[in-house]
Amino acid sequence: MKEFDYSRVQSYRLAEVMKPFLRLLAKTLMKIRYEGTENIPENGGYIVASNHITAPDPTYILTRIKTPVHYMNKTEHFKKPVMNWIYTRFNSFPVNRGQSDRKAIDYSIKVIEQGNVLGIFPEGTRSKDFAPKQARTGVALIARETKADVLPVAIYTSDQAKPFTRLTIRFGPLIPYESLGFGNAGKSEELKAASDIIMKEIVTLWQQGHGEKKNA
Repeated sequence: MKEFDYSRVQSYRLAEVMKPFLRLLAKTLMKIRYEGTENIPENGGYIVASNHITAPDPTYILTRIKTPVHYMNKTEHFKKPVMNWIYTRFNSFPVNRGQSDRKAIDYSIKVIEQGNVLGIFPEGTRSKDFAPKQARTGVALIARETKADVLPVAIYTSDQAKPFTRLTIRFGPLIPYESLGFGNAGKSEELKAASDIIMKEIVTLWQQGHGEKKNA
């Protein structure tokens, strides 16, 4: 199987073509309600960061963003040829979790610098109890190296994300790069503090639950 090409960023059309179908599927299967979509920037060059509860989370988010979203995804998803083709065509790229994957980080930087959106789940894995967990420092590292703003997103379920139950996806105000506090402490302390800032915004959105009923 051909290895992922980290040398250049390619935005495939499949994700854009499939957006109407994915929206319909998500609304039918999960009764998804979106809030805060006015906070989504018109142009790319930023990071979208969300808590993670189910495998389809990336598709729920990218259907509302006009700019191509390139999601970090664990290497294991790219092992089988069919899944490798699907994930790649939906603009995902592999990252080795639990270690410093310089290829994936450099690719992430190129995604942002070329005007796309980088999608990342700061927790690094799905939450088994559907509540947000502590963020790893990868999201802060990429933000620091690109000086990119961060769009926080919360995915909330009151029914363990079971089919045909409610799911609320809430987009918060953009977190400016300048508010992440880089330059005020040592390297590792900065990254942890910035990651905590991002995750705190996500948790604040998540704590609003389903909120008032509005049209998506």
